[in-house]
Amino acid sequence: MSEIQPGARLGLYGFGASAHIAIQVARHWDCSVYVFTRGEAHRRLARELGACWTGSAEEQPDQQLDAAAIFAPAGWIVPLALGHLRPGGTCAINAIHMSPIPKMAYGVIYGERTLRSVTNFTRRDAGEFLALAAQIPVRTTVETFPLPEANEALARLAAGKIQGAAVLEVGA
Repeated sequence: MSEIQPGARLGLYGFGASAHIAIQVARHWDCSVYVFTRGEAHRRLARELGACWTGSAEEQPDQQLDAAAIFAPAGWIVPLALGHLRPGGTCAINAIHMSPIPKMAYGVIYGERTLRSVTNFTRRDAGEFLALAAQIPVRTTVETFPLPEANEALARLAAGKIQGAAVLEVGA
């Protein structure tokens, strides 16, 4: 949905379960990936996976981006991500829910920048992704928790202390 093309510059905002997979696909397509995240551990993982730049959403990367994907559910990131795009660039919001998007100056979208949301992932999308993931091959970073520790997993997720994806083990 971000309209990223092979060899282009992609910004990823938030670096959790989805973004640590997205960077692998983008690097497979020879994209330069810029990761915007708050934690140093997430920045380190992003660099290990091939990010050419890491920083916070408030920081300005050294290049304008061609496309962006927001995984963090923080509306205040939207104007910043749009501001990092080149004219004609696209920003896709891939958060299931998001805090309110603040008012923003018209100049942030001027230049035919596009903002869109991602509402679902189809069975066809899953099949295409799994075929590509096997070809790359995509490797996931996973922290597992027994089901009774679900609240602990959620608290760690909310605090940004999960590397990659949190998985609950049922019946383990």
